[in-house]
Amino acid sequence: MQIIHGAGAWTPPPAGAADDWVENLRVPDLSVGTYCIPAGGTDGQSPHTEDEIYVVTAGRARIVTPEGASEVAPGAVIFVPAGEEHRFEDITEDLALLVVFGPAYGSRAPGR
Repeated sequence: MQIIHGAGAWTPPPAGAADDWVENLRVPDLSVGTYCIPAGGTDGQSPHTEDEIYVVTAGRARIVTPEGASEVAPGAVIFVPAGEEHRFEDITEDLALLVVFGPAYGSRAPGR
């Protein structure tokens, strides 16, 4: 067992950065991290090679995928399959997300 302290908690991005990603745990079959975007910020991510679950722990925004868009707030759980374009937009409150990748983030990337 391992307790992952601070996972999903809001942390302001470093000076000059649009967002903040921190990997909190990594094992071969999954990884857990925290992704934070300030209110009015920009989500610059691109599709991932792994399946992904987001749990909104703070803030409000809209997630946009080719299938549509949805407003999200604390408690929302979002599944994004590997390879699907997705982006958080209209971030009206500092957004903090607990992120789970299966398998671990980047492990399916070409060349690995």
